[in-house]
Amino acid sequence: MASALAAKMGLNSLRRKQAKTFNVKITTMDADMEFSCEVKWKGKDLFDHVCRTFGLRETWYFGLQYNVKDTVAWLKMDKKVLDQEVPKENPITLHFLAKFFPENAEEELVQDITQHLFFLQVKRSILQEEIYCPPEASVLLASYAVQAKYGDYDPNLHEPGFLAKEDLLPKNVINLYQMTAEMWEERITACYAEHRGRTREEAEMEYLKIAQDLEMYAVNYFFIRNKKGTELLLGVDALGLHIYEPDNRLTPKCSFPWNEIRNISYNDKEFAIKPVDKKTDVFKFNSSRLRVNKLILQLCIGNHDLFRRRRGLDSLEMQQMKTQAREERARKQAERQLLQREKQLREEAERARDQLERQLLQLQDDAHMANEALMRSEETADLLAEKAQIAAEEAKLLAQKAAEAEAEMQRIKVTAIRSEEERRLMEQKMLEAEMLALQMAEESERRAGEAEQLKLDLMEARESELRAKHKLLEITSKTAYPSPQAPAPPSDAMPADLPSLSFSRENLSFDFKDTDMKRLSMEIEKEKVEYMEKSKHLQEQLNELKTEIESLKLKERETPMDILHNHNTQEGTSKHSNFKKLTLQSTKSRVAFFEEL
Repeated sequence: MASALAAKMGLNSLRRKQAKTFNVKITTMDADMEFSCEVKWKGKDLFDHVCRTFGLRETWYFGLQYNVKDTVAWLKMDKKVLDQEVPKENPITLHFLAKFFPENAEEELVQDITQHLFFLQVKRSILQEEIYCPPEASVLLASYAVQAKYGDYDPNLHEPGFLAKEDLLPKNVINLYQMTAEMWEERITACYAEHRGRTREEAEMEYLKIAQDLEMYAVNYFFIRNKKGTELLLGVDALGLHIYEPDNRLTPKCSFPWNEIRNISYNDKEFAIKPVDKKTDVFKFNSSRLRVNKLILQLCIGNHDLFRRRRGLDSLEMQQMKTQAREERARKQAERQLLQREKQLREEAERARDQLERQLLQLQDDAHMANEALMRSEETADLLAEKAQIAAEEAKLLAQKAAEAEAEMQRIKVTAIRSEEERRLMEQKMLEAEMLALQMAEESERRAGEAEQLKLDLMEARESELRAKHKLLEITSKTAYPSPQAPAPPSDAMPADLPSLSFSRENLSFDFKDTDMKRLSMEIEKEKVEYMEKSKHLQEQLNELKTEIESLKLKERETPMDILHNHNTQEGTSKHSNFKKLTLQSTKSRVAFFEEL
């Protein structure tokens, strides 16, 4: 049996020696990737390989996270991957996430891929309610997310219901109001239509600019206890350390900016913070587990390092990245302007073509009407000619009858001498004949006048016919097809120091250089964390959205976060104004306040 066990152990050892690679699955906000890694790879080797795959150069914000027991941990760069507490599975699952966040995304983020990864992670955190977002801000953020995905709003393409399958609002916001999905889509679309002309990158940046003012943005929370045993929350972010009550993650009770902290260390479960002011006592707190202390220390070191880097001179690599980013954005801006100009010229050409088509149709209608008028004129002329001929024949016949009546009168005069009686009779007949002859003569003259008038009408009809033919010839000979030339579009080129950290491995602690601390205390730099007021247009949008949906709110469904946010809004308290107010107090008073909680 012993020999069989030894053989089995030897076989396992042989397999380990033969296995020179292992598989790792990297999950991101966009997609999952799988890599084959060498056994000797350290955390930095794997991390650099992932960053090269993304084309990511701003690597200091990110890390590889994995789950361990009931918490999370970040892959250490200086240790072999397989020597760490990564999941014992094949492939090993690691999450590529932002570990540290910028104070001001617009000023600090350089690469578009960095901005896109932050956008996806912050969006997911808001939708999963890891970051509290008020309803009116949720609608505005959703509209920028739609702009980033779909581009400019087109009512013909983006018909009602096109957002039905999109996940755009936190569940607590949807449940808080008595509104249907169609009503939410209508309000999101109304804001979305106002973002016309923004590119995907611009829409994502606007999203981050709004999100970074949310109270829970980029804050890592940990349960701690002070000396009195009071349970509290420690918040670690880009600005410093914050102490919260467990049921209020929006408004810290006290804060300690990074420039006021000289040393951070822990011994087992006890954490010690040494302020820059040496007259102020060290304040301590306890966390639940040693692993949590390690995580807190990592976040503190990384955030403080970035805090110093922001307030120092840019490295040569950063200067090159910013120059390349400016050139790339200028190139994209020129391309957008050219594309916009071409689109505008195409629209103008299409409008000119439509106008010419309408003119052609109008000319065709005019030609058709003129042709019909010509045909009517020809028919009228033929009819008048026929009437004139009939009138002439009637006049000739009447003249002949008048001549016959005159001859009859002469014959009667000759025979009138026969007798007086006959003469009287003849005179009477002659008188009647004269009257008849006179009437016939008048009728003949009238008929002759009518015939003359008909001849005049016939001539006028012939002239109308000639004019109609001339007009038809003019209409059919018209041609006008302008060809606009596209001018070349313009192509405008778009174109305090803090203490350094030094680590002393005494109970896993690190210190800042005392000389640098003194220099920091003498140098009062203007805090970059002052609240930057949002633009008037953004405030109006948020207030308008809040007013529109306020009447549909169901008060009984308000969460504690909603109540706290409403209270802060009524008090005029924001994330930045509260931080500034808390840091105006002396460090000593804040430490005393923390210990008395």
